[in-house]
Amino acid sequence: MPPKFKRHLNDDDVTGSVKSERRNLLEDDSDEEEDFFLRGPSGPRFGPRNDKIKHVQNQVDEVIDVMQENITKVIERGERLDELQDKSESLSDNATAFSNRSKQLRRQMWWRGCQIKAVMALAAGILLLVIIILIVMKYRT
Repeated sequence: MPPKFKRHLNDDDVTGSVKSERRNLLEDDSDEEEDFFLRGPSGPRFGPRNDKIKHVQNQVDEVIDVMQENITKVIERGERLDELQDKSESLSDNATAFSNRSKQLRRQMWWRGCQIKAVMALAAGILLLVIIILIVMKYRT
């Protein structure tokens, strides 16, 4: 049968386990790097080492500021690209609509030209017919 575990731990159980784990981690065989991360920096608060840390921290802060500015610029650039893409899609749609409308108008104008030519030909035919009839009537009499 599997062992039963406590479902609810009180604060003493948790605190005791954390302290014992920390004590086990900080035994004599641990190196300086582990001690630094578990205990924090040790040594004098002022001096050349602290100045180096401040200098490095300032550099890190500057890099963070530059990166935040870069991220802001990239986001703004992305927004501008989205707007540009929307405008280009709109322009493409308008160009397609213009092309279709121009083809339709060209066909209408061609038919209108054909109608005008047909009316002119009909008028010329009627005029020619009237002239021929007048000439024929003049010679008959």
